[in-house]
Amino acid sequence: MLETLLSFVVATCLLALSPGPDNMYVLTQSLVNGSKSALATTAGLISGCIVHTTLLAFGISAVITTNPSLFFGIKVLGALYLLYLAYAVFKNDVTLEFSENAPKKSYGQLFKQGVIMNLLNPKVMLFFLALFPQFLWEPQTNTVRQFYILGVTFMVVSFIVFATIALLGGSVSSFLNKNKHTGVVLKWLQILVFLAIAAFILVP
Repeated sequence: MLETLLSFVVATCLLALSPGPDNMYVLTQSLVNGSKSALATTAGLISGCIVHTTLLAFGISAVITTNPSLFFGIKVLGALYLLYLAYAVFKNDVTLEFSENAPKKSYGQLFKQGVIMNLLNPKVMLFFLALFPQFLWEPQTNTVRQFYILGVTFMVVSFIVFATIALLGGSVSSFLNKNKHTGVVLKWLQILVFLAIAAFILVP
């Protein structure tokens, strides 16, 4: 069991570090809004994984992924939500959005946004379905408990990696936000990241 978990930790760490929509989103949030906002977003993204773990443990993920209409519907909902977020950023006045006294989303709002983004990304479901069964140490007995152990391990490792990205990005954020001209760049960076994740979800 221990050897299998250690292998899973290594695999999770490598996957969390590899360029992908989630860590790119966390990095963008930290550059634009600072490390605390990125950490709140990270907590939301990671918390959504407990739902995917539950769906996987009880076989619901397999049912959803084998139903083309339902799976496609979740993909469309996820993409529409991301397009809405991109539009919301687009509508913001960049001169206000990046000023020090400008109102920003609360940590609770960012947490909620992270959870919704995670849950409406069916590719996370596919990822769990493909990865987790490979690391079951007793495939014939009590797989529910094993899936939850893997799920919690995945959440802890991913949070550590994403939090590190958030803190590193946040250290750059204060420098960038001192220059008013970076506001436009950061605004469009957010929009592009949302659009890229939406495209990632929709593409088979």
